[in-house]
Amino acid sequence: MHVLQTTRLTLTPCTLDDRADFITLERDPDVMRFLNGGHPVDRANADPNATFLMPDGTEPYVWTARRTADDAFTGWFCLWPESKDLAELGYRLRRADWGQGLAAEGALALVEWGFRDGGYDRIVATTMAVNQASRRVMKKLGMRHTRTEYTDWPDPIPGSEQGEVWYELARPDWRGA
Repeated sequence: MHVLQTTRLTLTPCTLDDRADFITLERDPDVMRFLNGGHPVDRANADPNATFLMPDGTEPYVWTARRTADDAFTGWFCLWPESKDLAELGYRLRRADWGQGLAAEGALALVEWGFRDGGYDRIVATTMAVNQASRRVMKKLGMRHTRTEYTDWPDPIPGSEQGEVWYELARPDWRGA
């Protein structure tokens, strides 16, 4: 993993020093709204398969995002390998950093890295159908909606009845190719 630089962000491979910032994100109900209904994450009783949602600073595919101008923590981005040719894009930003184009800026840096250096042929991303802000980010990246999945959750969160949408970008469709 490399340090990735955008106009306003510096993305560095996460470290244990980032863990407190990651946990602070997980405690914000607005940040967690489309992930678990806005409940603070209980790491002690969390699903062990949920590391994608709760990085602790040791994950090899998670970058910590900080503003280049003042080194302020803004969130994290990940490009999680699903196979040799496929990775899943994820991101989470502090509420104070929403609506400024930072999610698209950081995500684009990972998409470009994934196609140029990561060797991926496809990059996917998912979100709840009702999460319009995240869907806008995916569209800005050039991703296209490929399907909507409906799941019966034992403890559904508001909007989950509308499903989870999948977006995808293939190497031939990537504008940086």
